[in-house]
Amino acid sequence: MKVLSVVGARPQFVKLAPIAEAFAGSSDEHVIVHTGQHYDAAMSDVFFADLAIPAPDVHLGVGSGSHGVQTGTMLSAMDAVLDEHRPDWVLVYGDTNSTIAGALSAVKMHLPVAHLEAGLRSFNRAMPEEHNRVLTDHAADLLLAPTAVAMRHLAGEGLAARSVLVGDVMTDVCFRVRDAVASTAPDLPDGVRAGGYVVSTIHRAENTDDPDRLRAIISALANAGTPVLLLAHPRLIARCAEFGIDLKASATLHTAAPLPYPQMVQAVTHSVGVITDSGGLQKEAFLLGRPCTTLRTETEWVETLTDGWNVLLPGLEGLADLAARPAPSAARSSPYGDGHAASAVLDALRAAHV
Repeated sequence: MKVLSVVGARPQFVKLAPIAEAFAGSSDEHVIVHTGQHYDAAMSDVFFADLAIPAPDVHLGVGSGSHGVQTGTMLSAMDAVLDEHRPDWVLVYGDTNSTIAGALSAVKMHLPVAHLEAGLRSFNRAMPEEHNRVLTDHAADLLLAPTAVAMRHLAGEGLAARSVLVGDVMTDVCFRVRDAVASTAPDLPDGVRAGGYVVSTIHRAENTDDPDRLRAIISALANAGTPVLLLAHPRLIARCAEFGIDLKASATLHTAAPLPYPQMVQAVTHSVGVITDSGGLQKEAFLLGRPCTTLRTETEWVETLTDGWNVLLPGLEGLADLAARPAPSAARSSPYGDGHAASAVLDALRAAHV
């Protein structure tokens, strides 16, 4: 069996890591295509190195651009790649422009598509990611769902016959990295001490493209009552510069570059909590046992809301009280699997391969 993975953004590189490892231990052929959606070394190359992912077989180098331009550039480049490799499966990951471009390219060339992380829904149609998810699921031949909730979403859309519950590959890599870095303290900026800070990431368009909204978020982080380690996505840096927002104006807001995944896991493990708008970090906080406050109206990962492990706070009120709240006393459930989802993915691909 020959499988071609299409990835292009940080969360997809993390999901790719356990899949690539599972393929390395099999007799199946695995081709990795990097679209170049995330092209900065800190958001791309470092993940391949730190997670021991093989170098991409193909790099499309599409770079930045509007959604239409970026997706269109990927589509025009993918035809030749798929025609050369003719895989048994085109495996797409998550909900980015790389996801929908890979799926559409394969469909047009009559190649089977499998969607990893199928069935997630925010039900917020203002999010480009929501359209990418839904369109990819309805185009794909095999839907690899991470949770029981995702399976219910797919069944509700008439897709049950193509759906398989495999668990969440992010659990695989998160647990593996957690155990590897458990005995190592994080490298923190001056003024930030282990066990006394909150990790934050902000990058979604709804939080960064409106200057008043972004200014309010940065002000709330600066006044959270607990030191905040803000891992600043390039989008955030660019918008703050454009809007004249000074990320260094507060002594309690410590801005740093995005961290390689192992260091991110370290940072969250040694924190008292997380403030984010990232889907992946919400779940990582849950898996690592840290309370999360999500600056959105909804979440795809509804399981994290159980017992208050994750709290949605679109309006920013009470952020200081939520930022460093203690972890819930109730034991966490295991809705995202046991850390062996990648092998279940390969089994599902083989079983569905004709």
